[in-house]
Parts: sequence; C-alpha cells; structure tokens
Amino acid sequence: MQTVSLAFSENVAVLELNRPDSLNAMDVQMLNELVEVLQQIERSEASIVVVRGRGRGFSAGGDIKTMLSVDAPEKFYEVMNTIKQVITTLYTMPKIVVAAIHGPAAGLGLSFALASDYVMATKEARLAMNFIGIGLIPDGGGHFFLAKRVGVVKAKHLIWEGKQMSADEAYKHGIVDFVAEDIAQIEQKIAEWRAKPLQAMIATKMLYADVTKDELHRVLQLETEAQQKMRQTEDHREGVRAFLEKRKPNFIGR
Repeated sequence: MQTVSLAFSENVAVLELNRPDSLNAMDVQMLNELVEVLQQIERSEASIVVVRGRGRGFSAGGDIKTMLSVDAPEKFYEVMNTIKQVITTLYTMPKIVVAAIHGPAAGLGLSFALASDYVMATKEARLAMNFIGIGLIPDGGGHFFLAKRVGVVKAKHLIWEGKQMSADEAYKHGIVDFVAEDIAQIEQKIAEWRAKPLQAMIATKMLYADVTKDELHRVLQLETEAQQKMRQTEDHREGVRAFLEKRKPNFIGR
C-alpha cells in the first residue's frame, strides 16, 4: 500500500491516509487501496478502528487531478462506485469507528470522516463541506451524514455556504463529537474505550446501520447522478479554473 497504511495494536486498528504532500487528497489509487484495507479491517479481530491522516491534516478532499482525469462518464461512474464501496463499508462495519481529525478535513475527506461513529477533532482542525466552491454537490454520502447530524434545513445551509469551520464551531453544530487539545488527548480518549463493553456498543451500531443503510445507498446513488449533471455546468468549469488559478470564481448560475 502506498497511499494508505494500516497498523494493529491489540483490539485497535489504525488506518492512516498517507498522501501528506497532497494533504491526503483522495485520488483513484487511494480510493482503491481504501477498499482493500477496509475489507482487511472488517475481517480482523479489531473492535475499534481509528481513521486519521498523516502530516498536516486529515484530508483535503477529492484530488483535483483525479476529478479532471475522469471526463468520460464510464470513468466517472467507476470512481463514484469505488467511493460508494468505501463509504458503505466504513458505515456498516461491525467495529466502532473513530475519525481523529487534525488540520483540514474538507469535501470528500469530511464525508469520509462523517461515515465513522465518533468524530474527534483537535482544536486546530478545520472542517468544510466545500463542494459548492467548484460548483458541485457533496458526495460520499455527505448529504446523508450531515442531515442525520444537524437536520435537513441546517444541512442545506451548511452545504450552500461551504464555509470553513473551526473544531469548536463544528462541535456546536453537532458535526464533531469531541474537541481535544491535541492528538495525544484523542489517543487517550480512544484508549479509554478499550475498557468499554464493545460488543454491546457494536450491536447498537449494527442495529442502526441495518435500519438506515438503504437510505444511505439511495443518497449515494442520487449524489452520483446529480454530480454528473453538475460536472457539465458552466459554474463547475469556472470553479475549477478559479481553483487552479487561485482566484475567486465568477459564477453565473448555469
């Protein structure tokens, strides 16, 4: 594995996104490796899974070069199907999954974190569901996870604004479950969970996963269809140009 690393310590599996030079932006290779690693974790004896990013942040989201390289519809749908597999595997995994966020967690990176059971963030973390900045909608189940956490109306507003939030702001919204001073405090919190009745906790998780997984699948499918339409818009093309040119986009509403 080149873009994802995996380590086990007693009953804890630690999955680390490993593209630090790109702020762990998710390209095709990382997504494919995530499928493989998550399946390996699912088969393991671990009861707790910690998902984190190497380097300066959790994940900056989808890799812009990957987005530009999947112009053909068949390639786009292939990537989106891989994202679906990653998200559904994480969400329905019979383990307690903890996202440990430091630095940026944006776009698809934030959707990935929200697929976990418990979102922890350090004080300096910065979170954003910022697809709107390039004329797109959230994918990776972002609509589903935000609505479950904050309600549909607030989820729409957060998606439309696409603004960056501090860890404290995200906590107030209910997007983050625990704000820590640093990664060490998060690790201490996770260590405390080893003494909990984990099988009972997992049983509760699986009950809710069974009830809601069809809804998640439906949202993922709707996101794929809508995202393909958004990729054909003038606003999306302008958003990408502005991103690459490091300027404010001039959207025209079509």
